[in-house]
Amino acid sequence: MRETRLDTARIRAARPMIDPMFLDTPLFPCPALEPHLGCAVSVKLETANPVRSFKARGTELVASLLADGGARAVVCASAGNLGQALAWSGRRRGLDVTVVAPRSAPAAKLDRIRALDAGLELVDGDFDLARERAAAMARHHGIRLVEDSLDVETCEGAATIGLELAGAVPPYDSVPPYDAVLIALGGGALASGVGHVLKELAPGVEVICVQPLGAPAMTLSWRRRRIVTTGPTRTIADGVAGRRPIPAVLDDLLVVADDAVLVREESIVAGMRLLLDHAGLVVEPSAALGVAAILEDRDRFAGRRVVIIVCGANVDMHAYRRWIGAPPP
Repeated sequence: MRETRLDTARIRAARPMIDPMFLDTPLFPCPALEPHLGCAVSVKLETANPVRSFKARGTELVASLLADGGARAVVCASAGNLGQALAWSGRRRGLDVTVVAPRSAPAAKLDRIRALDAGLELVDGDFDLARERAAAMARHHGIRLVEDSLDVETCEGAATIGLELAGAVPPYDSVPPYDAVLIALGGGALASGVGHVLKELAPGVEVICVQPLGAPAMTLSWRRRRIVTTGPTRTIADGVAGRRPIPAVLDDLLVVADDAVLVREESIVAGMRLLLDHAGLVVEPSAALGVAAILEDRDRFAGRRVVIIVCGANVDMHAYRRWIGAPPP
């Protein structure tokens, strides 16, 4: 395999630095989904933890390294999940965390960031404008800017999911019982991290990235093998709604991703509904992208064994009920 920024030895070494509550998440078959999707689906559940997303794997690693190095303050931009995870990891290690988020981010995510004692600054605009503001704050105050996906630690923290999928942690299993993994694609930390490990340890597994049609920047960049910046995003999947891909992350994805696909909003909603009705899971839109991809290309996945990484469950419940057509409580 060609080189990426990631290193499998470092990824293995990251596990002891991550609170065990975020590791070894359930991976279970969901046969109730098979009649609706036409393939055998297993769910890797990254939401059964205090921050309800996979992001804490990365922030645990980042915060551990920063605290060991004597840092006392950090700032990040976030659509909600990274900010919540960094607030959790930073608070445990005595770091002063500031999160810059779009004012339009789901209220549930913003409320949880505040509840974890992080400073929160809201900007009028999207995630990319929040990222610019966070960078300016870091320069002004001389503190560390944590950049999801650009900081390789966020990718290598997420990559510990790949170790688990590849059977590379106890109990060891050298032959994964699936042939494709569907991964939500936003900034790229999850896809590049998991993809790196699978390509090295389970190269027969197809790595497929999934992004909303209304936020296609990274997918278009992957397809054209160069950075493509897009206009305003139009998707309910706020967790993956970036417009300006990071060149270094694209370079990694070009090595480890077998495909990158775009899905429609109605398929994302249908995926959320299927996960609720047949897996008992309330998920945010980004976590339903894998199901959406199967719904839109059933022939490709027919009869296959597929893993879907359920990456986040921080969703505004009023919006959720509206999307899936559930009556209010």
